Amino acid sequence: MEVPSDVVMRRRATARWQRVRRGRSVGRRHWARLAEPGTAVLLALGVVGAWYAMILYPNHVPFSAYIPFAVIAGLLLTPKNLAAVDGVLLVAGAITAVRRGDASEPLYLAAYVVLAAIMVIMFWVASSRARLGVQGTLGESMLVDLRDRLRTQGELPDLPAEWGAELSVLSAYGESFSGDFVVTSKTGDALEIVLVDVSGKGIAAGTRSLLLSGAFGGLLGSMPVERFLPAANSYLLRQHWDEGFATAAHAYVNLRTGEFSIGSAGHPPAVRFSAGSGRWEVLEGEEGPVLGVTDGLDFPRTCGVLGRGDALLLYTDGVIETRTRDLRDGIDRMLGTAEQMISRGFSGMAAKMCAAARAGETDDRAAVLVWRR
Repeated sequence: MEVPSDVVMRRRATARWQRVRRGRSVGRRHWARLAEPGTAVLLALGVVGAWYAMILYPNHVPFSAYIPFAVIAGLLLTPKNLAAVDGVLLVAGAITAVRRGDASEPLYLAAYVVLAAIMVIMFWVASSRARLGVQGTLGESMLVDLRDRLRTQGELPDLPAEWGAELSVLSAYGESFSGDFVVTSKTGDALEIVLVDVSGKGIAAGTRSLLLSGAFGGLLGSMPVERFLPAANSYLLRQHWDEGFATAAHAYVNLRTGEFSIGSAGHPPAVRFSAGSGRWEVLEGEEGPVLGVTDGLDFPRTCGVLGRGDALLLYTDGVIETRTRDLRDGIDRMLGTAEQMISRGFSGMAAKMCAAARAGETDDRAAVLVWRR
């Protein structure tokens, strides 16, 4: 089959651009390898300059002038080059104390010990970065980027005018990462939402959340609704984590007809608001097992229809659970809070429920609310 000429031209242009990008990337890595030894040399020269200034102007240049060089070298250099700069610092510090005649004074001995301690700490920091294969503050930038990607995956898509939705995710103690996360997908009239609670909380569960959110994002919307939870369970089992289990609630909503179905994997039951009765009701149904424990089990689904003014609420156990009360008491308390809020409408309700959770900042909290106007 003959390929159109415009397609061929686009492919050639794309290939050229990819070669340029690869060349630029290789060039940046090459210059980075060349720049680091130069940085080490400049820092070593700076240490020598500071030493010379201390000898000439002992009353104006303090011994602590060596400390910035130790910190900057620890942030920018690999352990090999850092060791060379640290060696120059130690020698310069010892010579400074001897030349000034201060080698026996406790003040300068303490300052020398502090300098050595800072170098040990920065060497440990540099060694940690070297194990990850990153340099400078790139590791922190990677974590920030991963956190932002996790939040982006959970952003709710644009919905038709007759529908509204919002979500809220609060991590334990206000940390950047949470064991609770949301993944959404909208294909045509089909809206799918999965709310996941990974074992652990805060930063301890953040790495597992990052991995699972990417995997679940790939599964969501790409397979039949009833196959999502079994596929997610199989994926989690293949990881062989010591604490590899997670609970999840998977909701499917047809935005044209209002039909919905919810599958639960060890997750607290969803809640529905009925505009006809003006009350919230728990969608009791058969619950599936938690993800990542046993393979080959079924995940039953609860079905229904959302009419005008109805709403559907998904939440994690951090919203309802406390150490001294069982989950049923927590659900009743949450529903009581929702009853008080309904007079002001659904907007802002998910965030208020998470903020009003009895567990407070001691646990991760997440809630997703979808309603039909």
